[in-house]
Amino acid sequence: MRSVSCIAGILIAFPLVAADDGFVPLFNGKDETGWTFALRPPKDKPEEKPDPKKTWTVEDGILKCTGKPNGYIATEKEYGNYELKLQWRYPKGSTGGNGGILFHVQKDDRVWPHCIEAQLASNKAGDVWLHADEKKVLPSIEIDPKRKDEANKEGRHYFRVDRDKPIEKEIGEWNECEIGCKDGDIKIAVNGKPANDAVNCSLKKGRIALQSEGSPIEFREIRLRVAKSR
Repeated sequence: MRSVSCIAGILIAFPLVAADDGFVPLFNGKDETGWTFALRPPKDKPEEKPDPKKTWTVEDGILKCTGKPNGYIATEKEYGNYELKLQWRYPKGSTGGNGGILFHVQKDDRVWPHCIEAQLASNKAGDVWLHADEKKVLPSIEIDPKRKDEANKEGRHYFRVDRDKPIEKEIGEWNECEIGCKDGDIKIAVNGKPANDAVNCSLKKGRIALQSEGSPIEFREIRLRVAKSR
């Protein structure tokens, strides 16, 4: 098993996405074919199943989310080794908000599921959050300990590289996130800049999901390229 000191080597041996060759769309730009929904029911009506059409809509090639209720839209298929590219923005005129990309999502419809999250919250894009399983066990992962959020007692949150430097575009403009996964190693880039990386993750495959988490957010150009195992 490699240590965190090997991470710098991953960024060389496993470079950021540079070309579109081999990428296929996960979102067809017309509807939610190939995706499933999980939304949190109201606290006072736990038996109620929220209507996903009130949360997720498609317009002009854009997947739009109201942010309410909390939940996610997830691929029907699972993926292991791949490079994922997508664009996101918070609507012009808004104050930004919260959202994220969930990957290696395990087979449960809880909000939130057992997975890894690439954070897309305003001014925090590129952070990593870990989501526990039903037994409250977090995924094991190795990230530079200097990026660990010591205020988070659960050990779930890791800041991005150079977290005090702006990496996102103005509200209303499209941002791009790239995620590379290979045999338990992970890299995340935001707008072409390295944002986070990790090795030896206990989760190596699963579904890919987009969060609904309290504020309107939009996605487009969701594409994936399968990578070979080492």
